[in-house]
Amino acid sequence: MRVVLGVSGGIAAYKAASLLRRFTESGHDVTVVPTEAALQFVGAPTWAALSGHPVATDVWTAVDRVPHVRIGQDADLVVVAPATADLLAKAATGQAGDLLTATLLTARCPVVFAPAMHTEMWLHPATQANVATLRSRGAHVIEPSSGRLTGADTGPGRLPEPEDLYAACLAVVAAADPAVRAEAAGDDPHGDVRGDLRGVRVLVTAGGTREALDPVRYLGNRSSGKQGVALAQVAAARGAEVTLVACNLSAAVGGSGSGGAIRVVPVESALDLQAAVTTACADVDVVVMCAAVADFRPKHYVETKIKKTHAADGSDDSAPVIELVRNPDILAGLVVGRGAAARPIIVGFAAETGDETGSVVELARVKLARKGCDLLVANEVGATKTFGEDTNTVHLLFADGRPVVTVGPATKSDVAAAVWDGIQVLLPAAH
Repeated sequence: MRVVLGVSGGIAAYKAASLLRRFTESGHDVTVVPTEAALQFVGAPTWAALSGHPVATDVWTAVDRVPHVRIGQDADLVVVAPATADLLAKAATGQAGDLLTATLLTARCPVVFAPAMHTEMWLHPATQANVATLRSRGAHVIEPSSGRLTGADTGPGRLPEPEDLYAACLAVVAAADPAVRAEAAGDDPHGDVRGDLRGVRVLVTAGGTREALDPVRYLGNRSSGKQGVALAQVAAARGAEVTLVACNLSAAVGGSGSGGAIRVVPVESALDLQAAVTTACADVDVVVMCAAVADFRPKHYVETKIKKTHAADGSDDSAPVIELVRNPDILAGLVVGRGAAARPIIVGFAAETGDETGSVVELARVKLARKGCDLLVANEVGATKTFGEDTNTVHLLFADGRPVVTVGPATKSDVAAAVWDGIQVLLPAAH
């Protein structure tokens, strides 16, 4: 695959070097097109050495080969990482003042933007309007991660990790390119070019819900959403029509724009998730509830930030009392709503540690019976098995009594492939 890696001028440019290595080590031919500002962070010799190609920022270098037209025309994928607010604005308004923006205008292949900037810049209405414009034209704009930014700032605007960006890029082109589809599915023999999920409509939830307390605080959990994203990506690579209901993800997702392999529906809270899933599940064949849903939410939302109180002598150490109420059991509600119908197949996830009352599998059996879903994936967690890790161990428990399938320790993609293999066994009964 011929890849153009555009790099704009942000501190996250250093991460693009690792993304470049992921592409080249997988056998892809990569041409790096930085902006002048990008070279202030990572120099041209680095990009040339890692890509094996000369690097230019202007349209006048090697003008006899007309690079401002040819680079975009010849590409199978263009990815811009990081994409700054300035670069997004130029792309949305069709500017062509340098080699990268000219390449974006001539490319007729999938184009992926991975924004990275300070939170205020990302959330500014101008940037959001530019993102909406690019998506309306078929570009794929990946949601930035939340986390530590330059300096002491923290919030949405962080460039996702290179391995997540690489997987997202493969997912974007997987539906159109069988060779890339096989790579996106990994080495799993069931994830090859057969398209064994072609025509299957899938709904996957991922991430962790946040329950607002006031405009700046919330109750949440540590879920990164990596496993749910992997489930969506593997399903798309195997031919499924995928909708991903995304709860505050820190993992990158491909196909977030119009026409992508994965349609992304962002949500915040458990009630938001319930509404989105209830609306979408009527038209799907499989629902995979991988999101970590908060069991409780604050009973009362405070419209303004809750302030600390201060006594005159500074001795006041009081704190507000937060009253909680239970959130709905979305998984069990889906089972009840389905009734006696064969569709959709409903898959639940359960994070289990095992305790004095039973092992992980034993506790998962109880939960499977209580929830009533068709398949329960028990995810082993604990002091050394935490949310956000790149590998995990799961146990697949089937409601029809099939033997338990244990997978791992394995990568998120391998776990996802095994889960879809398990689901595929159940699919004939739904047709």
